Amino acid sequence: MATNKDKETLNLEMSIQVSLDGLSFCTLNTVEKEVVFYNKVRFQQQLDPIKLLAEIEEIFETNKSLDEVKQVKLIFDNALYSLVPANLFKEENASDYLKFNTKILKTDFISHEEIGNTGIVNVYIPYTNIINFFFEKFGEFEYQHLNTILVENLLKLPKVDRPQIFAHVKNKQFDLVVIENGQLLLCNSFSFTGKEDFLYYILFTAEQLNLKPDEVRLYLLGAISKASPLFKIAFEYIKYVELLEINFDLQKNEKLKGLYELEEYILLKSFL
Repeated sequence: MATNKDKETLNLEMSIQVSLDGLSFCTLNTVEKEVVFYNKVRFQQQLDPIKLLAEIEEIFETNKSLDEVKQVKLIFDNALYSLVPANLFKEENASDYLKFNTKILKTDFISHEEIGNTGIVNVYIPYTNIINFFFEKFGEFEYQHLNTILVENLLKLPKVDRPQIFAHVKNKQFDLVVIENGQLLLCNSFSFTGKEDFLYYILFTAEQLNLKPDEVRLYLLGAISKASPLFKIAFEYIKYVELLEINFDLQKNEKLKGLYELEEYILLKSFL
């Protein structure tokens, strides 16, 4: 006879966000739409893909309950990507779209996926050793690039009367997405060390796109709050600045209160 725990286990799906500076695990009971497990790990410095895999293996070794998951989705978060119009994309030329943005090794595997119905293809380099680990453990599974999910969901937001700049802040990196009249103008990733660098990349991008700071709406999301130096300096130079609020249609365990930022949203949206 199946117990309640057995029934819950059968419905468990896990989404894992993988980056060189950290990992996030989210397990969802998809029938009840309830978060069962959430864990975020941040490294003191960026790891290479080999050391990153060792960290993942250790997490699975010390959390045996993760082996009960029946379905997995992997989300790669890195700057090894390029967006290409679908009508210009040719799979045999995939490496050509990346070679001007990043160093490509002969052993690199290049993947691609269309961003919803936008007519845009995201070409990127996933970590093959990580893919192999999860394939051996769970069999076939889905994986995507974080910015595929990010851009697709930002484009679904209501249109406003002026260009929108979205800055998804992580540790010492951020993704910048610019949308005007419901159309994607730019998606790029930047590394920064101080608040001045952060502001510079936003203003420089706006200048290159002929957007005036007093005419755009800047939305900040991710690892940022109104008390952050990043928010304060942006507010000094850009007229319309606000945090992007995200609403969740999922039950939340008490222990998970306050954890839902953009990263968690991306993990949860990957189930839906």
